[in-house]
Amino acid sequence: MKIFTLKRLLISGILIAALVSLLPTFMDIWPYKKINLGLDLQGGMQLMLEVQNTKAVETEVERTILEIKKQLRKEEVKHLGIHRLKNNSIQVKLSGEKNQDGFNNIITKDFGNLKVSPATQKDDEMAIILKLPDEEIQAIKKMATDQALETIRNRIDEFGVSEPDIRVQGGNRILLQLPGIKDPERAKKLIGKTAQLTFQLVDDNGDVNAAINGAVPVGVEILYEDKVDPNSGNSVKVPYLIKKRVLLDGSLLTDARVEFDQFQQAQVGIEFNRKGGKIFEKITGENIKKRLAIVLDKSVYSAPVIQDRIAGGRAVISGNFTAEDAKDLAIALRAGSLPAPVHIIEERTVGPSLGADSIRMGFISMLIGGVLVIFFMLVYYKTAGLIADFALVINILLIGGGLAAFQATLTLPGIAGIILTIGMAVDANVIIFERIREELRSGKTALAAVHAGYERATLTILDANVTTLIAAVVLYQFGTGAIRGFAFTLGLGILSSLFTALVLSKSIIELTLQKKQTSTLSI
Repeated sequence: MKIFTLKRLLISGILIAALVSLLPTFMDIWPYKKINLGLDLQGGMQLMLEVQNTKAVETEVERTILEIKKQLRKEEVKHLGIHRLKNNSIQVKLSGEKNQDGFNNIITKDFGNLKVSPATQKDDEMAIILKLPDEEIQAIKKMATDQALETIRNRIDEFGVSEPDIRVQGGNRILLQLPGIKDPERAKKLIGKTAQLTFQLVDDNGDVNAAINGAVPVGVEILYEDKVDPNSGNSVKVPYLIKKRVLLDGSLLTDARVEFDQFQQAQVGIEFNRKGGKIFEKITGENIKKRLAIVLDKSVYSAPVIQDRIAGGRAVISGNFTAEDAKDLAIALRAGSLPAPVHIIEERTVGPSLGADSIRMGFISMLIGGVLVIFFMLVYYKTAGLIADFALVINILLIGGGLAAFQATLTLPGIAGIILTIGMAVDANVIIFERIREELRSGKTALAAVHAGYERATLTILDANVTTLIAAVVLYQFGTGAIRGFAFTLGLGILSSLFTALVLSKSIIELTLQKKQTSTLSI
């Protein structure tokens, strides 16, 4: 009699792999990820974010205006003003037939996607309204939401939250679940940071006080830097006149990391790609002795004087950072800027005590159901029932090992899926054992009855379980949140049930009969 066949070695390998995957959840014996608990089990935070994607449309309109102005200057076409209207259309004012013809040629050649409304004439002045097509506006809004989703996902991944649930709901809303989050306020601050980094020159010739009082020079804006007064220790806002023209932005960044200066003050070191490095070198070379403002989300972080041409594409963002603030800023810059601001419109916090109660009640229900099933199988099917009970315990072990190996998130509906699986696993054994009883009553030996019983029951069991498995796959594919948690544990449980019922229990029964060399089976 061969005890160690290839089939039994494979079974042993599967059981050992499940045990190795599951052990770190209960014992810190080697570095391996544990089973992740969902928001409903370990507590955490749920946010509903609204992407202000109309801002993305405004940004695109402003970019189009700059491009039109650039082309008009290039073609030496004069205009009386180009402005964005409230409905995100563009108003262009022209005078003179030569300028009007030149403008029409530029629009036809370089901006053919714009919808041009009929011009209105007043004396020698003509006003033209340009507008982005409706399809393009919708595409910009959708892209803004999708890009915001990916940017937030990247930030959360670097923040260190295990198994966050991030998905789009509706046209411009994002549902975000962060199980086990320790610092909700810090997470909200990081998520909402637009992180639009720009490099702009400071206008040192303008009068800051006059600008604050309303006399802002053309092409300039007032931005502020937060500083700490060394005497009082209070935070003060220092105004700057910043030229609106953006010389370089954060889209060309390749890295951002926390560094410390000579006084051990935290700062953020940034590095540009090859193109950005060349632009930065050109900017610093052409503006020596001028101040270059590093602007993040319309706030000046620093405005150092350029002493010399800076090659290598590296720069430093300094400010009154704590190490944590510098880390979060580096994460936001690495993950990329949001294409539009996001606002938190709903916030829910689930306490860990509620999650602990859910785990306790789920465990109790699983324990009660499992004990009743084990008792019934033992009383009704005797030795075969004992083997089925052992297979049931192994089934739960395999589900736990699968959850840990696939890094799936266990939720309360997931526990319900495991409980349902326990019933389905026993159902398969009941079908098999009844088939074996029929074969024994027909006069077959125990081993022959076992082989025949499993052979006749396999097709029925596969038919029932495969249809349920298909339903679980569909739920997982098209469901969200808790539904996916239920579908995953259900699907995993079906596969493990098929293994324990058709392979494991059969192998144990065969081994028992062969070892005892008996022709009877207590069933």
